[in-house]
Amino acid sequence: MGNTDIIAAIATPPGRGGIGIVRISGKNLQQIAQVILGALPKKRHASLSKFRDETGLIIDQGVAIFYPSPHSYTGEDVLELQGHGGPAVMNMLLSCCLAAGARLAQPGEFTLRAFLNNKLDLAQAESVADVIDASTGEAVRCAMRSLQGEFSAVIHALTQALIDLRLVVEAALDFPEEETGYLQQADVYNKLKNIQAQLEQVFTSARQGSLLREGVHVVLVGSPNVGKSSLMNRLAREEVAIVTETPGTTRDAIRETIQIEGVPLHLIDTAGLRETGDEVEKIGIARAWAAIEKGGLVLLLTDSRLGRNAGDQEILDRLPVGVPLIRVFNKIDLLKEVPRIKEEKGKLEIYLSAKTGAGIELLRQQLLRIVGWRQHSTSEGLFMARRRHLWALAEAKKHLERAIILTEEKTQPELLAEELRLVQQTLSSITGEFSADDLLGEIFSRFCIGK
Repeated sequence: MGNTDIIAAIATPPGRGGIGIVRISGKNLQQIAQVILGALPKKRHASLSKFRDETGLIIDQGVAIFYPSPHSYTGEDVLELQGHGGPAVMNMLLSCCLAAGARLAQPGEFTLRAFLNNKLDLAQAESVADVIDASTGEAVRCAMRSLQGEFSAVIHALTQALIDLRLVVEAALDFPEEETGYLQQADVYNKLKNIQAQLEQVFTSARQGSLLREGVHVVLVGSPNVGKSSLMNRLAREEVAIVTETPGTTRDAIRETIQIEGVPLHLIDTAGLRETGDEVEKIGIARAWAAIEKGGLVLLLTDSRLGRNAGDQEILDRLPVGVPLIRVFNKIDLLKEVPRIKEEKGKLEIYLSAKTGAGIELLRQQLLRIVGWRQHSTSEGLFMARRRHLWALAEAKKHLERAIILTEEKTQPELLAEELRLVQQTLSSITGEFSADDLLGEIFSRFCIGK
């Protein structure tokens, strides 16, 4: 993506609305402003304007705002045309901008220019999309913390501590006859341990923020008529699945997203797993197993009146190795039992009634615990991390651990210096100080047009 030409795009969602915005960014916007508005508006002043096409015909009337460089979102001159939000008028206005010399912006190109012009670092730029895509209030607040630079500030602080430490180690390499005593005198080991503790705290906060961003897929499985659809409706707090006494009612996966303490849980109600001659039901069962393979957590439902049975064991034998599992014994109301949790040797069982709601809150809390969510009063202290952030933090932890071992062994300072360099480089990739062009292209191509 070049950043020398003028770009334009509709910055509001497609469809009808009271207001629609066309955003233009680049250098020397006078020509485009002259064609559409008659003149460049006053800086940072909302000007009531008539929007004209290249022939001078008025196509709309609205508000024009000019944000001069460098005090704009992209760091370039930015002109926003706010008109009536109908698809036809927005497309006409965009076409006028393109005819006047702009080109259509690529997905994420406005934010990419903000990054290239040092208005945002890479972690902040990614959080723009996270704010837009957030599905819960907690996720919005967490993403805003990253957008405001709190995540980046923590990474920069760690990076600076590493730079200071690298200076000590590099100096020791310049005086090999004194290197061991010099490193001990500089207290390198304790400083490394301190950085390690800080990095672990950041990793924990980032992993929690990742749960807010992506959520967890929870797959409901079991034999026919054990109450999967009833549990789905109870958790979703609405009738999203059909419930009947007829086995095989659910033929295809039903999906619904709920939130517990701000964490999105993507529920998937699947067809009852059994041998069947019904071709449609067979397809549903095949899709159920496909959902299980991709799911992050499995709820295996059993009718409490039947207890553990051969059908459940067959399902257990086919589950992917290592998939988190909660066994749910449903219909305790028919046995006049009370809700309870049973955990032995790492195997979790919950006894509840999807029909009456008894024990549902126990299940909700255990779902959070199993996926690794820690109780927070707010999202304060959490960072909206992506998978690449978690990978970078994990790699930094590995290199830091190796550096600590080398320090303990008091040998091979050259290797210690290299491990510290790798820690710094890996952390810096989070904020974009070390990023390949193809990584930037991949990140910003996932943005929406006009952002």
